[in-house]
Amino acid sequence: MRFKKPRGTQDLFGDRMRSWAKVEEMLAALAGGYGYSEIRTPVFEVSDLFVRAVGEGTDIVSKEMYAFADKKGRSLTLRPENTAPVMRAFLENGLHRSGGITKFWYQGPMFRYDRPQAGRYRQFHQFGAEAIGHPGPAVDAEIIDLSLAIYRMFGFTNLEVRLNSVGCPVCRPGFLNILRNALGSMKSELCGTCSERAITNPMRIFDCKECVDIKNRLPVITDHLCDECSEHFEGLQSILRGMKVDFMLDSLLVRGLDYYTKTAYEVLHPGLGGQNALCGGGRYDGLAEECGGGKIPAVGFSAGMERLMENLPEEFAGKIGLDPVDAFFILPDESVSAEVLRIAGELRSAALRVSVDLSGRSMKKQMKVASESGAPLAVIIGPEEIEKKEAAVKVLASGGQESVPFAGLSARIFQERKNEVD
Repeated sequence: MRFKKPRGTQDLFGDRMRSWAKVEEMLAALAGGYGYSEIRTPVFEVSDLFVRAVGEGTDIVSKEMYAFADKKGRSLTLRPENTAPVMRAFLENGLHRSGGITKFWYQGPMFRYDRPQAGRYRQFHQFGAEAIGHPGPAVDAEIIDLSLAIYRMFGFTNLEVRLNSVGCPVCRPGFLNILRNALGSMKSELCGTCSERAITNPMRIFDCKECVDIKNRLPVITDHLCDECSEHFEGLQSILRGMKVDFMLDSLLVRGLDYYTKTAYEVLHPGLGGQNALCGGGRYDGLAEECGGGKIPAVGFSAGMERLMENLPEEFAGKIGLDPVDAFFILPDESVSAEVLRIAGELRSAALRVSVDLSGRSMKKQMKVASESGAPLAVIIGPEEIEKKEAAVKVLASGGQESVPFAGLSARIFQERKNEVD
């Protein structure tokens, strides 16, 4: 091989691609049912958008961004996440002037220079939703409910919601001083990364997988929330209880992005070991200001598509990739390809799904492919069938075969589709 795909990327094709397409279709329908509309943003943005929005001291910005200079020397970055681009698009296109709540969903590739491992890639895909324009905890509750609905739709059970408040610009600065003072006596116990975080971004220590014992001895922000944050957090908990949404309070939960305020949450699946976080999100009421807009409250979440696809419950994964055609056309002789393609085109115009084998392979091999395709019917058309204007139609499940005039193929295939449904 002269070329191979870059490390941390993957090729999607065949049954796997069909599964992805089906899942994406179902996610779009689910979000639409909640009143969210799709938004698509550029795959690359001005680098400063992520530096200001995500946070210069975060691992994403300092270590993981794919940044590059364009022909005029401007710094651009392949998007490592999509909340900041959505907010940029919301402001740039004047959507904030309409008032009310603007609800978006998105799906697409993101890019981070991270160490590839199970469910984690350098080009990865996210499905997410953002609700922009209202500060109340009911919107947070809807976002959490939507993220849970994703996994329930695909048959996941035993999901856990971990919930926390990470404060706001009013109460967080005071807590950071308290946290830095507490860390002052623990410097020798911190890992190398957290020794730097203790100065630049101390709340990131709560996200460390190494400093577990230290985290449990540190003060937590929920003991130092301002009245507004406390009221919001209590209100959210009350609404979730009213919705019968189970959750666990986790005072050590922080997200790896600086723009979060108040609500932070994750949906976990305990059976997945160390990579048990399926999705997460929270409120980001200050992001619009960081992007040059006014004070516009917002909340959202993102879900990793790779982790979803790689952990689909077996009973669902076995069905999801199956989207067979209605008929598989077999050509004993390539000389009839023009006529067969014409017939297939007419059937497709009638909303039938038809696959034509133009490979020139033997009848035996074509029949094998037809059986594996999931199509209920194999339609055999060779020179003899062209002369008679009749196709040999084989029911693949029973092996029975019949002659059907070309003019009656549409009705016969529709009949078989109905039989399959019944």
